[in-house]
Amino acid sequence: MAETTSKRKEQRIVLTVSILTSFLTPFMISSIHIALPLIGEQLSLNAALLGWVPTVYLLASAASLLPGGKLADIAGRKKLYLAGLGLYCASTVLCALSGSAAALILFRTSQGLGAGLMYATGLAMVTSVFPLQRRGRALGVVTAATYIGLSAGPVIGGILTHYLGWQSLFWVSAPIGLMALALVAFGLKREWAEARGESFDFAGSIILVLSLPALIYGASNLPGITGIGLLLAGSIGIVLFFLVESKARFPIFPVSLLASNRTFAFSSLAALINYSSTFAVTFLLSLYLQYIQGLPPQQAGALLVAQPLVMAGISPVAGRLSDRFEVRILASIGMAAVSLGLALLALLDRQSRLSYVVAALVVLGLGYGLFSSPNMNAIMSSVDKRRYGVASATVGTVRMIGQMLSMSIAVLIFTLIIGQVSITPAIYPQLISSVRLAFLVFSLLCFGGVFASLVRGKLHSG
Repeated sequence: MAETTSKRKEQRIVLTVSILTSFLTPFMISSIHIALPLIGEQLSLNAALLGWVPTVYLLASAASLLPGGKLADIAGRKKLYLAGLGLYCASTVLCALSGSAAALILFRTSQGLGAGLMYATGLAMVTSVFPLQRRGRALGVVTAATYIGLSAGPVIGGILTHYLGWQSLFWVSAPIGLMALALVAFGLKREWAEARGESFDFAGSIILVLSLPALIYGASNLPGITGIGLLLAGSIGIVLFFLVESKARFPIFPVSLLASNRTFAFSSLAALINYSSTFAVTFLLSLYLQYIQGLPPQQAGALLVAQPLVMAGISPVAGRLSDRFEVRILASIGMAAVSLGLALLALLDRQSRLSYVVAALVVLGLGYGLFSSPNMNAIMSSVDKRRYGVASATVGTVRMIGQMLSMSIAVLIFTLIIGQVSITPAIYPQLISSVRLAFLVFSLLCFGGVFASLVRGKLHSG
């Protein structure tokens, strides 16, 4: 009885901490975009430097995920989570105190590193303490917290920035991180390190840390010559990474998982397709609503909140269902709904009603909510305990790559149809054509993802 009570307390603490940090990181990502104009004005940043404020965070997070996940499996997930959370909190305070562009970009980089370590170990800890029959529900709640953070960021971030300045975003975030830090440090007694004794793969880590940012940043700068060069260099580096990992005794990413674990491989592929198809939706609709429909930014933002709010509501339900029903069925239905929602958006024109846009976003939110937490449950539950950190890091890495691919596809379409010109009423027809084509490409991509989702193996036996 005492052991059961202890386990339940441990589960409550891990879930609470995961909810706090799963809210915190997307809140910071989405709210910082609102504050960029004010940051640029007060710190005298040009457009190029201003773009680095969100970009370095994403690049640092992406680079630290897989090495951090493997190190957590070896040295201890609690230990790495504390390190990542501590670095994140310290960097958040230093960002608030930054008085120059160089300082802010430096501390945003270290904040991204901390976030990567947290994400690499957070899902692994949830998976470690919750049994398979209750894991989907827990992961669904964590996923919902992520969407609430994404929804709250632009709204709360806008209010804070307007009344208290951009520094307030960091001052508000720091106490949430410190609360999570205290819960982990003083509330969790156990450590999880099922891969203890294995050596750390430094060669693979160095190749990945250099290649992944080049790949992601290069994709975001297409079709320019710099983007093509970086993308090519990053792609060569990723090929080299897989070659090195296939021969390493203790790789940071076991390539054999992709060949021997059908559920893991196709669930990861489905996640990559889903992120690649959906991340640019907000960007595209923001342009459509403000330029074509003539809405002010705050009204456009209020409409766009419809999707993450629906996702936040459906994710815990979908996670609970994934504990009882086959993930491939739930996730495939969700992927099909996302494809339908994107197809509806591909029909937008000047005369489209705002209610139509909201309805399409609701369909998208339902589909994404049905897909995301069951798919995450499939990835985490398809590997043995020694690889929970690697699986958790894989989820984060796939998300980062998918998000950048999504934006790259959208920007490439805009460049090909509109070109390197400012958006004026004279080119609104080309803008509508670009938006429609992007949504059509994403819909077809997501439709293909339905089949990747269906062919995965079973999560539940019997």
